[in-house]
Amino acid sequence: MNIQPEVINLLLIEDNPGDARLLEEMLADEKTAVINLRWAQYLSESLELIKEARINIVLLDLELPDSSGLNTLINIQQVAPGVPIIVLTGLNDENIAIEAMRKGAQDYIVKGQLDGNLLMRAMRYAIERNRLEKEREKLITELKEALAKIKTLTGLIPICSFCKKIRDDKGYWNQIEEYVKAHSLANFSHSICPQCAKKYYPNLYKEKKPE
Repeated sequence: MNIQPEVINLLLIEDNPGDARLLEEMLADEKTAVINLRWAQYLSESLELIKEARINIVLLDLELPDSSGLNTLINIQQVAPGVPIIVLTGLNDENIAIEAMRKGAQDYIVKGQLDGNLLMRAMRYAIERNRLEKEREKLITELKEALAKIKTLTGLIPICSFCKKIRDDKGYWNQIEEYVKAHSLANFSHSICPQCAKKYYPNLYKEKKPE
């Protein structure tokens, strides 16, 4: 069985050609993944590339000719919400890199302190963390929606005094079972109480005559 290597569409945003070439060389020998690398030197150029390509991850230098600091990160996030971002930083810029993580970056890498294996591991971890965060957000949304449906039954419910049908928000009258099913996670198992059994099946409840 042939296992297809994963495909990573990487956008490198780096204005230093030497640093960009070094990162490209690190990824060139990667055997476990197909790296589709796009390179941009300007923020404006990178925004256009993000719009036209399906980017999986961004390696971002915060200091560009047309953008500086955390504004660079914020601008990328606005154009590519949900795409994991790893910040590239120098030795003296770790504080701003940590602040970038507080603003939503997945990780940061100090230039000159990594090799191809470390770079690939950081990229895979960032992509996986981003995927787990999206799953968690989806689960939280689903739980909130389920709780909202259940909570609708805690308010005032208009019910007919005779047939026991319930009026919904659109003015339609529904059987109580259908209404509860639509507004909660409950299901019904029908049976019959002793009083109704005596009323509707009197032959089964005839009193024995004294001997």
